[in-house]
Amino acid sequence: MFWVSAAVIVYAYVGYPVWLWLHSWWSPWPVLRGPGLPPVSAVMVVRNEESAIARKLENLLTLDYPAEKLEVVTVSDGSSDGTEMALAEFERQDPRVRVVAKQASKGKAAGLNDAIALARGEILLFTDARQQIEPGALRFLIENFGDPQVGAASGELMLGDPASGETAKGMGLYWRIEKKIRELESASGSVAGATGAIYCARRALLDPLPEGTILDDVLLPMQVVRRGGRVIFDSRARAWDSPDLGESREFSRKVRTLSGNYQLLQLAPWLLSSANAIRFEFISHKLSRLIVPFALLGLLIASIFLPGPFYRVALGTQIAFYVLSLVALGGIEVGPLSRLADAARTFVVLNSAALMAFVNFVTGRKTVWVR
Repeated sequence: MFWVSAAVIVYAYVGYPVWLWLHSWWSPWPVLRGPGLPPVSAVMVVRNEESAIARKLENLLTLDYPAEKLEVVTVSDGSSDGTEMALAEFERQDPRVRVVAKQASKGKAAGLNDAIALARGEILLFTDARQQIEPGALRFLIENFGDPQVGAASGELMLGDPASGETAKGMGLYWRIEKKIRELESASGSVAGATGAIYCARRALLDPLPEGTILDDVLLPMQVVRRGGRVIFDSRARAWDSPDLGESREFSRKVRTLSGNYQLLQLAPWLLSSANAIRFEFISHKLSRLIVPFALLGLLIASIFLPGPFYRVALGTQIAFYVLSLVALGGIEVGPLSRLADAARTFVVLNSAALMAFVNFVTGRKTVWVR
């Protein structure tokens, strides 16, 4: 139990990234970028985003891209605040803005299906209301479609402030590790998913999403892979978001995301078949982390009962790690150990969320899309 558990943990967080690094070194697959400027439709589903929608639309409409080749299709999913009034005002002022106002909430997947069906662009830009996209990001993403093998291109989500740079704390640390894995996957093949705040895809390669899909930013790119396209990651294309949405909100978001991984196996069982050209990467990247909470429990239990000095040290190390996470959760500063404590907190929170996602899966509890 001890060694199997340790192997699972090490593979998920160290072994797979090392394999990716070696693979990208011995089998690189560069992207043949081109200068084309195809028609683009930015699609977005919003609900009760009165405070953010005007700023977001201004952000999209002022991207460095020919105005005659860019439209914005926004679906309001049962908004009950001033979101639809703001959308209607933009639609009156700018013919590039097209709005679908749905009185009853049908969920984000249904909204995306409506937006994709209405969009006229050859390439679709997927984004969310909260994040701000850098002016040149769209051009960077579109350059990748000069390569006919590229079916989707994901940008990079930066957690922090553009003026002061990206944070290295908390979830910021998690994102830095996650982005490195995506870079390595892209360097030798395809990324198992995309950054929901900023990615593009060829409209012709997309199928309608099943109702209630949680991880649209994984399933849509995987549809591209299934149809023979390549999904790449371009760190030049960036969007910015707040690194701290609040402990409760961030935890709920992570539970929902990890629950979505379980849901994917129900909605798209082909992901585990030979129809998925990146099945190994998908399992290693998306599914291995779902097993880590159980491996952590196995490691701790085995360490308690195994005799010998090695296992005593292993037990003490685990206890110290979890104590550090509690210190960080309590907001206590511990001098030079503060950064380690913050990393421990992030690790424990993420794996607690994965455990909660498993509980949701076995009990049949559904997680819904909220703003």
